Amino acid sequence: MIRYDRIRRRTAACLALTMLVMTACGSAGSGQTAPESDPAAGQAAGAEAAAEQSQDASAGTQETEQAAAEVPDITDTIPLQMIDDNYRTYYEVFVYSFCDSDGDGIGDLPGLLSRLDYINDGDDTTDTDLGCNGIWLMPVNPSPTYHKYDVTDYYGIDPAYGSTEDFQALLAACGERGIRVIMDLVLNHTSSEHPWFQEACAYLRELGDAEPSAADCPYFDYYHFTKEPQSGYSPVSGTDWYYEARFWEGMPDLNLDCEALREEIAKITRYWLDMGVGGFRLDAVKEYYSDSAPDSIAFLTWLTDTVKSQKADAYLVGEAWLNLNAYAEFYESGIDSLFDFHFAGAEGVIAKTLNGSPAARYGEAVASLDEMFGQYNENYIDAPFYTNHDMARSAGYYAGENGESRVKMAGAMNLLMSGSAFVYYGEELGMKGSGKDENKRAPMYWSKDENADGMCDGPADMEDFEMKYDSLAEQTNDPSSIYHYYKKAIKIRNQNPEIARGKAEYLADVSNDSVCVLKKVYEGSEVLLVFNTGAESQTVDLSGVELNGHTVEDSTQVRGALLTGEEQAIVEGASATMPAYAVLVLK
Repeated sequence: MIRYDRIRRRTAACLALTMLVMTACGSAGSGQTAPESDPAAGQAAGAEAAAEQSQDASAGTQETEQAAAEVPDITDTIPLQMIDDNYRTYYEVFVYSFCDSDGDGIGDLPGLLSRLDYINDGDDTTDTDLGCNGIWLMPVNPSPTYHKYDVTDYYGIDPAYGSTEDFQALLAACGERGIRVIMDLVLNHTSSEHPWFQEACAYLRELGDAEPSAADCPYFDYYHFTKEPQSGYSPVSGTDWYYEARFWEGMPDLNLDCEALREEIAKITRYWLDMGVGGFRLDAVKEYYSDSAPDSIAFLTWLTDTVKSQKADAYLVGEAWLNLNAYAEFYESGIDSLFDFHFAGAEGVIAKTLNGSPAARYGEAVASLDEMFGQYNENYIDAPFYTNHDMARSAGYYAGENGESRVKMAGAMNLLMSGSAFVYYGEELGMKGSGKDENKRAPMYWSKDENADGMCDGPADMEDFEMKYDSLAEQTNDPSSIYHYYKKAIKIRNQNPEIARGKAEYLADVSNDSVCVLKKVYEGSEVLLVFNTGAESQTVDLSGVELNGHTVEDSTQVRGALLTGEEQAIVEGASATMPAYAVLVLK
């Protein structure tokens, strides 16, 4: 964290740099104006700085000359630049485990509403919320399971979570705060308890040896039924029929070739969009046709066109858990976003880089995305994420020393990527959870007191385990906590539109094995992101690097610093000395 006492003592020594930073804020259209120079004040500042420098030297420390200074934390002086578009910072919420309002141990929509100010309070002048301006709700439709990815009613709200009126109240409150809500839409399969499937199976039991007909039972065509046993199919009890169920027998796959079903899907999307939902997270898009990516892409094209015809600015993000080259092809559908699995999880680029791979691995991968995705859809919006409900949480990714520093740094590497960034609930606290799915969806760690207001029980089969880092209650009061680091990273993202919307260029000439330098350009404005991904301090020479028409040495404009320890970043001309696991944002 920034040591404010040291910064206050160094105010004079930092004067020249601070004035330059404030000038940068004004030139970026932030509303800040650089103060006029005062020669007398400058002379006094120089004398005070010289005196302090002498004291430091006598104590055996090394300081740079007047142009060098610890980078002051000026993030709070820069206004947010929020743009109402589909480039957002989304917070993924598992309602079941987030906040319980009625004491039954299960999270619910009123509970989420009661903690909405935690995500975003709608007031840009406060600093008590995370600053996310999007929420991804994992499935909230009625379902017989805790995870609810097996829907029984696409038009309803699960009674454990509340009512349709509760959902509408949540949407209204989010709208007041500038939060866009996207719903999980599960179209690859339904629950085996869905009335469509139940009626189709009842029809087959009564059919006997006669040939089935959709005219007699339209729901027969909603699924894949056959009399030929094959892999991925389960038997219809009481008959010699089988149905496709690739995930498990409780999730029968839908027949997305069925025109009647497509008409039903169009009604479903319109229903929720008309209610005020901002779009959909599309589950398992590669499984729409499990053995045919082209057919899955064709259906995704139809779905995208359908939703966009209903609401032009609706946001769609798809889950295609494949390698980078394979999921990039799904952009051909015209979908807005696909989750960027290449960077996520314990085996993704971010964790690999922080576990010892060269920094170039991250830089080159980030810079390659525009060409990779743009060849299929020039209007793509990347969807970087670091963890989600299907992955072990990141607290367990880093063994040995510097674990907390790397948890923080990974969050920054995700949030500073272009596109709509996603944060899984509790990652901003360093929550723990691995192994079975239930463990990955543990109760939001509001408090160490299990009986505290809002605490949930979590899924019934979740194992008992202790969290690695403190709860929100403790982290709120610790300026150096993971929570405050995430808040600052999101704030920097919200202050600089180039971060989310800019095209990235990797500057290999000024990077090294531990340092990655990226330039992002958006509407003619540039920012420079400098990452030290290693465990040792690094000095980066940015001589000759041009930024907004000037070389860095001519105009060092520090926009923000994300530090994971007490050691400070030092800037002198075009030279930046960065502590371990640190990020500088220059503009």
